[in-house]
Amino acid sequence: MTGKQKRALVTGGSAGLGAAIVRRLTADGYGVVVLDRDEPPPDQRLADFLPCDLASRTELDRMLPDLIAAGPYDLAVLNAGISATGRFEAISAQAHLDVLRVNTEAPMVIAARLLEANSLKPGGAMVFVSSLSHFTGYPGAATYAASKDALAIYARSLRKVAKARGVTITVAFPGPLRTDHAEQHAPEGADASKRMDPDLAAGRIIADALAGRNMSIPGAGNRLVALAGRMFPKPMTAMMRRLIYDRLRG
Repeated sequence: MTGKQKRALVTGGSAGLGAAIVRRLTADGYGVVVLDRDEPPPDQRLADFLPCDLASRTELDRMLPDLIAAGPYDLAVLNAGISATGRFEAISAQAHLDVLRVNTEAPMVIAARLLEANSLKPGGAMVFVSSLSHFTGYPGAATYAASKDALAIYARSLRKVAKARGVTITVAFPGPLRTDHAEQHAPEGADASKRMDPDLAAGRIIADALAGRNMSIPGAGNRLVALAGRMFPKPMTAMMRRLIYDRLRG
């Protein structure tokens, strides 16, 4: 590693979209710090791996000094996320709480502490990974949708504070991806081939972030869904109910 090497933070970088983002960044010469509960695959070339279960506020608070010390960062991608799908009343209270902690509380706390400590370089960028459900609703995963909506609103509200420090904020709204996580929470009979390649999504999100764009919706089809969700919210939610909620396992 040289003193001129750019440095990036990726939460949830051990699998799925996060791992795809790590692959793209390392290929582009970044030194990448991964924060995740699970250890990354051995072939990932990382600057550092910081283990942390983001569902635990105690672990998060304990890890924050190490995360700040591993910076400063040119790019921070707050990607870690989990879901809980099924009939709302059948999902445990703990599962709902874990989704909110991982998807909303953790990135909010991390972003605030990074900005407070000036751990993002002037000219740097921060990405909050929300969800396409922000535009369409997500029957069968209400807490997930709520957690990602809250994150998007928080990110937009933080823009002025970040701009004063020379940092841009991009909110990413990926749709369904070909990942193990998506497969785990997909409804019965879902066609995985229709989901987007996470490497393609990662490339688009990184490009939008480095260009300083406020929003990234990777994939033309997903952009159409977002537009339809804005223009026809009730029919889109009804369609999502038929495609997802009515076909959920259990």
